Amino acid sequence: MIQFVVYGEPVAQGRPRATTVGGFVRLYDPKKSRDFKDYVRLAATGHAPAKLLEGPLGIAVTAYRSTPKSFSRKKAAAAERGEILPVSKPDADNYLKGVKDALKGVIWKDDSQVVDAFVRKRYSARPRIEIKIKQLQ
Repeated sequence: MIQFVVYGEPVAQGRPRATTVGGFVRLYDPKKSRDFKDYVRLAATGHAPAKLLEGPLGIAVTAYRSTPKSFSRKKAAAAERGEILPVSKPDADNYLKGVKDALKGVIWKDDSQVVDAFVRKRYSARPRIEIKIKQLQ
């Protein structure tokens, strides 16, 4: 099993942007998503296997978002204990998409190898993303 933590505010995968270059449409990632993927890639290189993983994989991603400043101390403590969960945007699966894209070519050959995925989002005073990857065969 490979597991590591990426510290900092988690960034969900943004919608692709489009531009026209020479009469052709070109799609690209928003800068914030691109920068976050680079950061995840950098954190993952220290945990990368000698050879890229092959075969079916399972992944668990937990995104810990900053506790909102508008929360009272009592409410912030409840959020830290997991009693209050972040039901606002962005969607939990968008965190997963960004992480899967970032790990392609670092941990595994292609993110289509991920056959089991578990993702959740929580509040924390220390924002981060915890990633666990397991080979299934």
